[in-house]
Amino acid sequence: MAFNEENNLMWVTRDINTLLEDLNKPYEIIIVNDGSSDTTPMLADVLQNELNYIKTIHHLENFGLGEVYRSGFRDARGEFITYFPADGQFPATNINAFIPYIENFDLILGYIPDTKLPPIGRFLSKAERFILTILFGKLPRFQGIFMVRRQILNKVKLVSHGRAWMIVMELIIKAKKAGYRIQSIPIQIRPRISGDSKVNNITTIVSFLSQIIKLRMFLNVGE
Repeated sequence: MAFNEENNLMWVTRDINTLLEDLNKPYEIIIVNDGSSDTTPMLADVLQNELNYIKTIHHLENFGLGEVYRSGFRDARGEFITYFPADGQFPATNINAFIPYIENFDLILGYIPDTKLPPIGRFLSKAERFILTILFGKLPRFQGIFMVRRQILNKVKLVSHGRAWMIVMELIIKAKKAGYRIQSIPIQIRPRISGDSKVNNITTIVSFLSQIIKLRMFLNVGE
């Protein structure tokens, strides 16, 4: 998941690739360039030519997280799918934390312990959980990255569109309602080495609020 990450994309992708190679299991890496205006598109193509099992998707403009998830869901071919932002905040070793759960669960949700978040991050996280609980009831804890079994995506119809991550919340809500096996686990996070957050901004927050209202209305119609 890359938007203007020219300083991070190369080393982040190589770290993930090295870890997956060491697992000695079939894998693929899909780089979704979300309309970057720096050298990210060129670097993504370099990685595709340099490494095995790399595929690059280029969005012609910056559509936001929601459409990045949709592109990955559509093009991924593996039995299990996970996402990593190209900013490097989530170490590749988080994949190792998911692996022990893949045999017994269909959706493994990572969450960042509150003690590891800055004050604004803690506030936004708690506010998001409060709003979601009011609208949808108690949900499994999630924040950051996840791993999902392909068969869920084949069976659960996702309708959310927009810049924010509501499509993932829709997946969690519908997977829980359908009785899929879900587990939340703590994950590791580290400070960004370069650049600023693309998530904690007013545009994404407004988009998220708009999407959850639309999703609540849609679910009410379908119930």
